[in-house]
Amino acid sequence: MLDQIRAFLRELKGDTPAESGSNDDDVAAVALFFHVIGADGVIDPVESEKLKALIAQEYDLSGTAMQKLMEAGEQADREAVDLYQFTSVLNRSLEPDAKVHFIELLWNLAYADGYRHELEDHVVWRIADLMGVSSRDRVLARQRALATAGIEETNPDEGN
Repeated sequence: MLDQIRAFLRELKGDTPAESGSNDDDVAAVALFFHVIGADGVIDPVESEKLKALIAQEYDLSGTAMQKLMEAGEQADREAVDLYQFTSVLNRSLEPDAKVHFIELLWNLAYADGYRHELEDHVVWRIADLMGVSSRDRVLARQRALATAGIEETNPDEGN
């Protein structure tokens, strides 16, 4: 019933998944990507390029399809009042291993600019918590992302 209401509301807005080429899971994921890279108040070109590369790789998209998904995700992030609306969508569709992989993608985006910013760290931590990713898996994913980005762990004893 709830899905029927959502579909009806999307049709009223002219925003059906078939028209946009995206589904709710993809838009939710990309909205969270935008939320993470914008957490520190600055989305620099390196982060934008990393986001495009990540979407191209993970979603096998390019050109117009990628642009539409990015626009839908960015708009969803701008209009969002909380993270739960996105994490709840992903929780219904992702298996536990896929959730950990998703959190690692978020860490990779957070560190794309070569800096470890506490606001980006906090947002990824909060998303991981909402998605039920264990502290251990979250920290291991962060450590892999830090190594990939070539950033040294500044305080390995912290709980993040």
